[in-house]
Amino acid sequence: MVGWIDVLPLLLAWVLDICIGDPMWIPHPVVGFGKLISKGEQALNKGIHRMLKGALLALLLVIGTFVVTVFFLECLPEFLHCAVSVFLIFSCLSGTTLIREVREVFRAVDRSLDEGRKQVARIVGRDTSELSAQEVRTAALETLSENLSDGVIAPLFWYALLGVPGMLSYKMVNTLDSMIGYRNDRYKDFGCFAARMDDVANYLPARLTAFLMIVASGRLSLSAFVWKYGSQHASPNSGYPEAALAGILNCRFGGPHHYFGKEVWKPFIGVNDRLLTTDDMKEAVRINRITEIIMIILVILFIS
Repeated sequence: MVGWIDVLPLLLAWVLDICIGDPMWIPHPVVGFGKLISKGEQALNKGIHRMLKGALLALLLVIGTFVVTVFFLECLPEFLHCAVSVFLIFSCLSGTTLIREVREVFRAVDRSLDEGRKQVARIVGRDTSELSAQEVRTAALETLSENLSDGVIAPLFWYALLGVPGMLSYKMVNTLDSMIGYRNDRYKDFGCFAARMDDVANYLPARLTAFLMIVASGRLSLSAFVWKYGSQHASPNSGYPEAALAGILNCRFGGPHHYFGKEVWKPFIGVNDRLLTTDDMKEAVRINRITEIIMIILVILFIS
């Protein structure tokens, strides 16, 4: 158990995220993670034993992140330790940035379909060039729910268990998956271990996210809906927060997506294929914020 010395940086970092999001001008550890992953992939993703080399790279980067962060923070004087911890925690939270992006998607698609497609392409990995207005809004809301887990709840979960080093190590796992955890020809072997590691790291946080979302909605009766549809998703984790939001909004997610020129069919989550509106986006944002608050309170209670 640790004390208020860990609570204060957490609260300050969370308030910073609420107030300013993720400004482009602030150096971001994830950018450095991306560069390390890219260099490692270019050097190792060739020849034989690609799966082994990918696994070794992933383990080296994740364990290295944890060890370096521990030693780095221990070397700092107390006042700097607090300030640096605030910055590192802040850099691991992305709730406000994603909310802003989703709001912009809805504003853009209300102006024109082409603008909506371009805007949603900023936050999804699929091909958006042929999406309908309904599909643009659906993609934005799916991403909002999924990234509530990846960008807020999971980092806070690992902070509660392993402090700042655990939080940063989780972000390294998440970055590895987002860069090399694909099933295409280039990454299916090299990124296999990274993808499975991300599945493990998000297993509990994704389900916790879904539970907190339905608590935030005040509709615990949605639990059966979430467990039914969450388990049908192609991802072992993403389906749970998506199912929670689909249940809260009484809408339908899923269906065909295009990644790297290939069609990927994702099972439908929900049955009410109704039109999504700006009011749905506002309700989804409200649920996200309440869920964040509940998680912050839980983490504070756990670590104090």
